[in-house]
Amino acid sequence: MCRPLPHRSFAFACVFALAMSGTQWARGEDPVQSSETSSTGKAPPPTGDAPPDKSDSASGVHNGSNDPASGAIDVLVPGKSDRTSAAGRSGSRVDRRELAETLPRSAPDALRYEPGVYVQQTAHGQGSPFVRGRTGQQVLLMVDGVRLNNSTFRQGPNQYFFTVDARSIHSIDVIRGGASTQYGSDALAGVIQARPIEPTLDPNEKGFAMRPRVFIRGASADTELGFRMQLDAQYSNQLRFIGGFGSRKAEELRASGPVCGPNTTNCSPTNPAIAMVPRFEPDGRTQVGTGYREITGDARLVYSPSPDHKLIGALYLYRQYDSPRTDQCPPPFANRVECLTIDEQFRTLTYLSYRGRGPAAAQSIEATVSFQRQHERRTRDRPQSFIENGGRDAVNTFGVSARVLTELWNPLSWLGARFRYGGDLYDDRIESKAWTIFTDNQIVVPSSRGQYLAGSSFTQGGLFADAEFALPRGIFVRAGARTGFALAAAPGDPASGTLPVNASWPLVVGHIGVESMVYGPVRAFFNYDRSYRTPNLDDLTSRQQAGPGFQLENPNLRPETADTIEGGLRLDLPYGEADVWGYASVVYDSILRIPQPISACPPETPQCNGSWARYQLVNLEDPATIVGFEASARFFLPHGFDLKATLAYAFGESPNPAPKPADPAAPYESTLPLSRIPPLNGTAEIRWEHPMGMYLGAALRWATAQDRLALTDRSDARIPPGGTPGFAVFDARAGYRFSRYVALSVVVENLGDTPYRYHGSSINGPERGFAATLDGGL
Repeated sequence: MCRPLPHRSFAFACVFALAMSGTQWARGEDPVQSSETSSTGKAPPPTGDAPPDKSDSASGVHNGSNDPASGAIDVLVPGKSDRTSAAGRSGSRVDRRELAETLPRSAPDALRYEPGVYVQQTAHGQGSPFVRGRTGQQVLLMVDGVRLNNSTFRQGPNQYFFTVDARSIHSIDVIRGGASTQYGSDALAGVIQARPIEPTLDPNEKGFAMRPRVFIRGASADTELGFRMQLDAQYSNQLRFIGGFGSRKAEELRASGPVCGPNTTNCSPTNPAIAMVPRFEPDGRTQVGTGYREITGDARLVYSPSPDHKLIGALYLYRQYDSPRTDQCPPPFANRVECLTIDEQFRTLTYLSYRGRGPAAAQSIEATVSFQRQHERRTRDRPQSFIENGGRDAVNTFGVSARVLTELWNPLSWLGARFRYGGDLYDDRIESKAWTIFTDNQIVVPSSRGQYLAGSSFTQGGLFADAEFALPRGIFVRAGARTGFALAAAPGDPASGTLPVNASWPLVVGHIGVESMVYGPVRAFFNYDRSYRTPNLDDLTSRQQAGPGFQLENPNLRPETADTIEGGLRLDLPYGEADVWGYASVVYDSILRIPQPISACPPETPQCNGSWARYQLVNLEDPATIVGFEASARFFLPHGFDLKATLAYAFGESPNPAPKPADPAAPYESTLPLSRIPPLNGTAEIRWEHPMGMYLGAALRWATAQDRLALTDRSDARIPPGGTPGFAVFDARAGYRFSRYVALSVVVENLGDTPYRYHGSSINGPERGFAATLDGGL
């Protein structure tokens, strides 16, 4: 369905056909069938009360995310050149212009130049942002106010932010540091929220207007070719629509060569003595186990009966096919014909949202009802053994959330106050199955359980209240609290030795902070935050092959909580801005992997017996710690120049989860580094723009070596023996807007053709090459 695209109208028809045909768009049924369906003395006003901006965001102009009714992340303060930072917090934004000029391959890739964010890739078609040294379940991902995280997010890096189509994003907001008060579980290290493009509102348009647009993208390192066709329509000032359909195919990714650690004596892609990840083709540059195909679609309808009320209906589809997991295609030391491929990685998100203004106690209101389905189908092919292991998992998530911001209240002449309150509730329902095919005779043997337990459920939610007080002399005090809960239920499976789960956790967390003017343009910040993450169904029930080895479930885990203290300075000048933040986080009941012997492998789990290492998640009895800093600066110079730089460092340490050996002479480390903590890293950018529509730019990404390795890092083939070496990579950018309707953007990446890898990744960075996008419309 929807394969040929001879005309633009077919593309838009496909978007709606996908929605009407269910959420799968899979290529075939599972081989195992089931019944499941597939200084004035007067207080200044609190921050964030700017009026809504109703300008054209579909064309890359600001879309009014400072509007409190828009559900913008925290309370946002306007910055320079469409930059924002969360009020009183360390935060930043990737705006539409940056997306258009840096030409990221994906939504995670768009964050590479943000301070304190480090992007790891387990596969070419995946990407996981680290914030303050943590990722996966400890960073909350959101799309337009809806949680992307669900109860099957893995303990380490995952691919799910990759399923947010970068071509449909207007901006990405980042909060660094704990944020569970407003956002609930998983916001231990921060929140990343993607904001979709909005349909254009032209106040002078009284009738019907259509604005078609086409984006064509290509890149040389992976022979990528893709497109997006978009329609932006408006009927008077009340009804607006924007929708798009896109497709992309990327071939095997070429790197500048292998990346080896300091303990590797022969750094050759053909060296059989090392577990080279990735493997290379004979040319020494083409990475085996890369490449993917994707199809995307989106539709957003906005109805505004009056300027103060807005109803939004939205649908976002992502379909990825044939994406090998690079570190398992082939696995370390295995024959190169063995491969784990994610045959289908699908995400469907639809929601209905009301955003408007009410009385003083509810001046700004956002209420959303959502449904999201995440579907994954994978195949581990072992042709020499005539075995094919298959599996399919799906998570159906129903959500409801509400956020309300009050009017500014001045109970005293010297005191201003504003309050935000709300709540959320999300419910996950799990489908999971697995099977083995003996390919020599096509016998299909179903497994008693899948990666997860079919019929499992996970429900979480809570209520929160936040307050912001403005005092004389530019002092702000902010405080809030949340009461939350989580319920996990999973049936047992005696055939595989799986115990049932029936757990519940009530939680109370909060934060307090103060902001004060130091002098002139310099402000100081101090915050304390307690955030949490409840164990999810992946922790409690999953059995899967992870990077360090095979992971076993633990149904007895407890929530992990983090106390974070942070301080910062912010400089705000007419020609620039700069931030520097330091933080220390103590994580209690931290969930980490502990090695297990082969005798711990349960029945019905052949992958466990065949793995080079086995691990189980446990709660640490003693706390883990993470300390670090991040800094950023941006300055606007005469003659169209601007400069930007970032710097970040994190140091993580935990007690050794393995028991101390009985032999006192045996080597034992009482403390170990936390897994996959990024090294010292940073970026630098320079940009020049001409009033006639041309821009030129150059960028540097760099990182030092990371040789502080956790116990699981040492058996993880994604990390070279002895650690990941440092790198420095230069890019060049250029673009020209020929008219209001046609623009060309080009990036030449890795000018020095340097072999490099982000710590913890399975793939090396692209070779010297180019990426280009042509944008045309009416």
